[in-house]
Amino acid sequence: MANINLLPWREELRAERQRTFYSSLGLAAALAVLILVVADRVVGMQIDHQNDRNRYLSDNIALVDARVAEIRDLRSQRQLLLERMRVIQQLQGNRPIIVRVLDELVRTVPDGVYYKSLSASGNAVSIEGIAESNNRVSSLMRRLDSSDWLTEPALGGVSAAEELGDAAMRFSLTVQIRLPKSDEVASE
Repeated sequence: MANINLLPWREELRAERQRTFYSSLGLAAALAVLILVVADRVVGMQIDHQNDRNRYLSDNIALVDARVAEIRDLRSQRQLLLERMRVIQQLQGNRPIIVRVLDELVRTVPDGVYYKSLSASGNAVSIEGIAESNNRVSSLMRRLDSSDWLTEPALGGVSAAEELGDAAMRFSLTVQIRLPKSDEVASE
């Protein structure tokens, strides 16, 4: 009988399977390393892209903040200009008032009364003058009270002015400026 040795065939098959296994294992390891490298590159690129986007946003936010600060400055300058314009308009609007007040002071002065000095502060006008008698001072106060532009005359003091005559009196009084209603002004 013939002896057949199957041992080398099995060993060769085992060796072939081992080579296939190790080559598959090496290929899987190489593929895993390749996947890790590619994934690392992709994630790195995404991080770089996001950092670029963040930098772009922060640069634009800084520009917008600068513009907002400039707008705030412009608004404050605008407010200052509006305040100045209001003051100028008030001054322009009040210019004819002093003329009207002086005109009323002249119209209301009775005979025998003379003004020595006039001074205005705010809405009050202080008058110092000389009158021939107390009745003339009373007449002046009545006329000032009935004026459209002047109101609330208040006598500050009366004293004799003997150097000007027996009945002559020095007086000081204050009167308030009152703006008439717009329809009264329009009719004049």
